[in-house]
Amino acid sequence: MVMPMDEHQFSKRLTALRMAKNVSAREMSLALGQNASYINRIENGWAYPSMQCFFYICEYLGVTPAEFFDEQNTDPYKQRRLDAALRMLDAKQRDLILTLAEGLLDMRK
Repeated sequence: MVMPMDEHQFSKRLTALRMAKNVSAREMSLALGQNASYINRIENGWAYPSMQCFFYICEYLGVTPAEFFDEQNTDPYKQRRLDAALRMLDAKQRDLILTLAEGLLDMRK
């Protein structure tokens, strides 16, 4: 379940996703057609995007709005690749992957 996100968390999430894409705040700002400090101002909590700009930000980052707000999904790019790969497997193969994943989680306890 996705939990509500406050302004500070929004800024941190934007920074993390931008860094995962390996682009500078300036580069991203300019690519969005904004002034060079636009993303920096959002990441520092000095400004917030309009809804339309938020959608442009998500599109630029290659994430859905749901993925943007899902802080538990630390790497939406890999998650999407994993989901696609799992859909290609048959039921028996998915069961094996599930068993492996549950085993790995049990090892963390």
